[in-house]
Amino acid sequence: MKFTLTFTEEVPYRDSLELVSRLGRPGLLAEPVNELVERGAEAVAYLCTACSFAGGMVGERALREAMRKHGARQALTTSGAVMGALRAVGARRLAVVHPYQKPVDRLLVAYLEESGFAVVALTPLGCDAVEDVYTVNEQEVVDAVVTGDHREADALFISCTALPTYEALPHLEERLGKPVVSANQATAWALLSAVGARAHGPRQRLLRPRRLSG
Repeated sequence: MKFTLTFTEEVPYRDSLELVSRLGRPGLLAEPVNELVERGAEAVAYLCTACSFAGGMVGERALREAMRKHGARQALTTSGAVMGALRAVGARRLAVVHPYQKPVDRLLVAYLEESGFAVVALTPLGCDAVEDVYTVNEQEVVDAVVTGDHREADALFISCTALPTYEALPHLEERLGKPVVSANQATAWALLSAVGARAHGPRQRLLRPRRLSG
C-alpha cells in the first residue's frame, strides 16, 4: 500500500477563522488533486479537520464533489471520515478536545450537531494562535482528554490532524472505558476502507475486526 502526500497553496489570513474559511474553498483543491490523480491515487483525502467542517455539511460535500470533479475516484475529507468513524463505534454523545480559537470551536460544534451528534463537553487545548498547535505534545493531549471526559459521553473525539494522538489512543480507551477517535486515525481508516483494505492498530476500538452474528 502506497501513500502520497501533497499540499494546497498557502493562503493569507488574519485569524484562524479566515484561515480555515480560505482553506475550505473547493477551488483550492484542483491542483493538488490533479497531481495525486496523475500519480495514480485510487482515493484522495483532504487531510484537514477544520478546513472541512468550517462550511458545515454542505461545505464538506462541496469539497468532495470538487475532488471527484478533478479526477479522484474516491474522495474523502477528514471531517467526513470522522463522522463515519464515530458512527462505526456507536457514538451519539461526544466529549470533544480541540486546539481551535473562537469562533472556529463553535463551527466544530455546529458541524457535529448537524451530523447528528450531541456535544456534551468541549475542552480547548489553550492554543492562543494557529501556530501554537504545532507545539502541543502527546501528554498534553492525553491530559486534556482525561480532563475533558464526561460521564454522559459515550465517545471522545480529538479534533485536528496536527495533534499527536495515534499511540495514545489504546491507552486512553483502556483508561476511560469508551471509544476515543482522532482525526488522523479516522482519515487513515476511511482511506483504507475506500480501497478495500483494513487499518490495523493496537487495541483501538475503531480498528477491531467486525464480528458477524446470527
